[in-house]
Amino acid sequence: MIPGMNPKKMQAMMKQLGINQEDIDANRVIIEKDDGNIIIDNPSVIKVNMQGQETFQVSGDISEQEAEEEDSGSLQEDIQTIIEKTGCSEDEAAIELEKANGDMAEAIINLTK
Repeated sequence: MIPGMNPKKMQAMMKQLGINQEDIDANRVIIEKDDGNIIIDNPSVIKVNMQGQETFQVSGDISEQEAEEEDSGSLQEDIQTIIEKTGCSEDEAAIELEKANGDMAEAIINLTK
């Protein structure tokens, strides 16, 4: 904003220029990347429509999450499923899952042979 300018006047000027703003009520914003996620908690999100093009302005408490953190929970779930299906130990399940390149079905089949 321009210092000293009345916010209502600023809104009126923006409307004349074809710029509309809308506050979006959001609890969390997640930007997914190949190598992880950017997580914005307590976000302030503003949708700006300028001459037909929509953009979003986001600010808040930013944290980053690497991709390995997400996969570790899934890997642990896969190992638990293999243990339940085959009755093997956790180490055996982890080794067989690694040999099968993460293919849980193949790991179960190999352990039941």
